[in-house]
Amino acid sequence: MSKMATEIIAFLLTISGWILVSSTLPTDYWKVSSVDGTVITTATFWSNLWKTCVTDSTGVSNCKDFPSIAGSYIQVCRGLMISSVCLGFFGAILALIGMKCTKLGGSDATKARLTVLSGLHFILSGLCSMTACSIYAQRITTDFFDPLFVAQKFELGAALFIGWAGSVLCILGGFIFCFSLSGGFEMREVA
Repeated sequence: MSKMATEIIAFLLTISGWILVSSTLPTDYWKVSSVDGTVITTATFWSNLWKTCVTDSTGVSNCKDFPSIAGSYIQVCRGLMISSVCLGFFGAILALIGMKCTKLGGSDATKARLTVLSGLHFILSGLCSMTACSIYAQRITTDFFDPLFVAQKFELGAALFIGWAGSVLCILGGFIFCFSLSGGFEMREVA
């Protein structure tokens, strides 16, 4: 497979991963719990990084924003997810400039370095997102399996799985970009 085709595959993987990771930030269902009973008492409790809500059987939601210092793990998860989105954005720009199929970026050696730098951005982006989702999930599962925890117990929400999938795509595509480094140095040595 040619280097250009490899870079295009890596770009598609990383952009898909970045879109998935970015979509988890506004997604409501990071953790979910429901109370089933009669139609009147059925309720779904859910939380994300910004608020906690309850939705009753009629579809009416009542939400409460987390205080500014809600909990250290939530602040860490917020920071990691925002860092992940920013790193992915700059990684995409570097990839567009550094890929062989674009006319930007200068010589082949410079383009190869930009592509590798893009790969490192995407690897870091994926690691930040994976860490944030894992910290959040660890907190949910610890409370869920703790027999002494008497408050509402939650389960893992869809956003965590989307975040993990996006993280894997970012890391995978980032590694493919990094392996394109050897081609840039071969060009440099020949020149």
